[in-house]
Amino acid sequence: MSTTSTSTTASDPAPTTTSEEASNGGKTPSNPTASSAGTELSKTNNFQKIAKKKMMVRNYPRNKKLEKLAVYSSCKSEGCKCNGWKNPNPSHPQPGTDASQTLSSLTDPCKSCRHPLGAHVSHLDNTDEEELNRLLCIVVDVENLFVCVHREEDAEAKQVYFYLFKLLRKCILNMSQPSIEGSLGTPPFEKPSIAKGVTNFVVYKFGNLAQKEWQTMYDLAKMFLHCLNHWKLWPPASRGQTLDENDENDYKLNYTRWLCFCHVPAFCDSLPQYETTRIFGRTLLRSVFQTMRRQLLDKFRAEKDKMPPDKKTLVLTHFPRFLTMLEQEVYGNNSPIWDPEFVQNTANLPNQAPVVTPGGVAGVSGLSRFTSSTVGTDNFGSVNISPGMLTGSRRSSRSQDAAEKRKADEAGLSDGAKRPKIEGDISKDLLEEVLAEITNEAEVERGNMVGPETMCGTHAARDEQARKEERDGKIDFHIINNSLSHRPSDQVFLWLIEVQNLFSHQLPRMPKEYITRLVFDPKHKCLVLVKNNHVIGGICFRMFPSQCFTEIVFCAVTSSEQVKGYGTTLMNHLKDYHLLHNVTHFLTFADEFATGYFKKQGFSKDIKLPRTQYLGYIKDYEGATLMGCELCPRINYTDFSRVIRKQKEIVKKLAARKTVETEKIFNGVGLFKEGVKLPLPLESIPGLVESGWKPAIKKEKESSLEPDQLYNTLRTIIQQVKSHASAWPFLKPVDKSEAPDYYDHIKFPMDLRTMTERLKARYYIHKHLFIADMNRIVTNCRSYNEPDTEYYKCANTIEKYYVTKMKEAGLMDK
Repeated sequence: MSTTSTSTTASDPAPTTTSEEASNGGKTPSNPTASSAGTELSKTNNFQKIAKKKMMVRNYPRNKKLEKLAVYSSCKSEGCKCNGWKNPNPSHPQPGTDASQTLSSLTDPCKSCRHPLGAHVSHLDNTDEEELNRLLCIVVDVENLFVCVHREEDAEAKQVYFYLFKLLRKCILNMSQPSIEGSLGTPPFEKPSIAKGVTNFVVYKFGNLAQKEWQTMYDLAKMFLHCLNHWKLWPPASRGQTLDENDENDYKLNYTRWLCFCHVPAFCDSLPQYETTRIFGRTLLRSVFQTMRRQLLDKFRAEKDKMPPDKKTLVLTHFPRFLTMLEQEVYGNNSPIWDPEFVQNTANLPNQAPVVTPGGVAGVSGLSRFTSSTVGTDNFGSVNISPGMLTGSRRSSRSQDAAEKRKADEAGLSDGAKRPKIEGDISKDLLEEVLAEITNEAEVERGNMVGPETMCGTHAARDEQARKEERDGKIDFHIINNSLSHRPSDQVFLWLIEVQNLFSHQLPRMPKEYITRLVFDPKHKCLVLVKNNHVIGGICFRMFPSQCFTEIVFCAVTSSEQVKGYGTTLMNHLKDYHLLHNVTHFLTFADEFATGYFKKQGFSKDIKLPRTQYLGYIKDYEGATLMGCELCPRINYTDFSRVIRKQKEIVKKLAARKTVETEKIFNGVGLFKEGVKLPLPLESIPGLVESGWKPAIKKEKESSLEPDQLYNTLRTIIQQVKSHASAWPFLKPVDKSEAPDYYDHIKFPMDLRTMTERLKARYYIHKHLFIADMNRIVTNCRSYNEPDTEYYKCANTIEKYYVTKMKEAGLMDK
């Protein structure tokens, strides 16, 4: 399989793996992954040999061409059934001699029927040179297929080669064009095609990114399609996968189609050739995706040292994440990208003018919780994200509706979704009754309140006042940024200057030149809080969509407007804005005065984002603390405090009702008068069982093994674990040369070799010590590696395996 840089399109002509098989007679290789550099060179040479052979036969003199075609032409004499002329005096040209030299004349007899050569080619007397050359090229393809038939080991592939061999021979006899007919059908075989589905995926998942990040995802899609077009499929008998009958039959049919329309035509250009991604659809992609994904990533990791830095970042960092997201859409049941009526949003497609929709700006797609609007006269540079200002915009395309439905289905919130019944769950009627009661009480309370408390209650959330001002239109929020390609409006320039002055005044330890450079940098954006048409708060940030995080650079609210919840509201708006752009992590370096604020906003020193994902991307500040925040896509942060408050009220009301319903006075304990001895059985206390108390389940005493018995059992288990196919990453300690920073992150390493040595030293005197070390191996692997890596998957597999073995040995509860 050939790999490509991001500048190569999916339709670029390039040699496929079939060139190797043409020279090897179509023998199936034992490993269908991308071949080494030497094999790639061999494939190129094989293509060149085939092209050189066809060029050579085109340059033959006419008599030599007729002699070549006579071998595949039936005798035209009456009553003769000879199907091809055979030279009675075959001789092989010596190396260095002219192969185009005519060795026979038209009067030479056929070895089989004894009729002259001319009787076999009489139908070609009036044929022009162009047609003769076409037939000679088919002859070369027939010779290659003949070799393939005899060298191919797989029975199904051999049958296909033989079918194509007979088809091309028939075309020579009849002087016709090759056409594959029958039960295979005609391309395309499924709609939408793989190429269409992957293109829809890029638009669906990344259509809201900036042009540069979108182009990166688009290039990754082209690279994936290019790899799939040049991928060598496994023969059905050699896949080693257990499939149901329908899937197995589908794969056999698609494999045969792939051989006939994609694989063989790569070196037999007499046959019509198609790209795999253009004629096949989701069915084939599902059957090969996981194997192809694993082998592609293994190949890229093996060749990482030979790659330039930019390509290394692309294929080792962005590509695994791209494949993980694509895998969810390939195997998901409700993915909209496979809808034949999927509507593409062309806002960010390359080589097209940005599309500006009513109520939106270039590069911003439809929003679900916010409404976009432009400020100024040039429709660029600002996005109003205040929900109280505009509320009428909704997603309009079918794809966006499908996406929302899919998310609702996954969350169990769609109309058709059946919620699992939980014992003691509250009925819907009761919940509506409680909500109505809370609403009525709130209205009565508001009507009786006077003075400043009408603004917000005593125990109101920090952002309650700011949220009310936003609803009343007293404040609003805007995303603004400078641009080198379009001139922002005058209003945006004024806000940029005001927020720059705000940061300079509130952050005196930061150099003003540095603040100015970042605020006016087109790569940075600012979320500004505007009151009376002046900026009173702001957050400067830079998004890294490809890395799935954003760096918060500056955050400040003017001193006269602090302690009013504006800071919390700013951060909540920023969180919702990023969730719309599929960014789920915040990082910031906070000084000693800011750590308290960020902790209140959900930030922590425990960074959930893998270090390799942000290392080298963010600015490092001396004396500051790195803090991070992970966002939950299912939370509306601007409304979060109100929802939590409402939930608390509901729970209190339900608890009060339950208290009234279950309130009952029981008689005291009267058993002492009857002479009952202590200890008193708890279940004999009146009312205790009725209140929901249940006796504790007595645990059976843990069976202990003798030391020698425990040793032999653990030795058997660890040998079984070491022999497992997924245990290879854990057999020995991690080599620093392979992972230089491993021991910086993992302070307590563990591996199977160390565990074996501990077992021999009789360290494991109790099963819990053995379990702790096995868990440490798995935990260390998950901490250092990302979920989409092979190491992470091996850890999951080996954990399940050793737990099973421990249960079988009676060392764990089943």
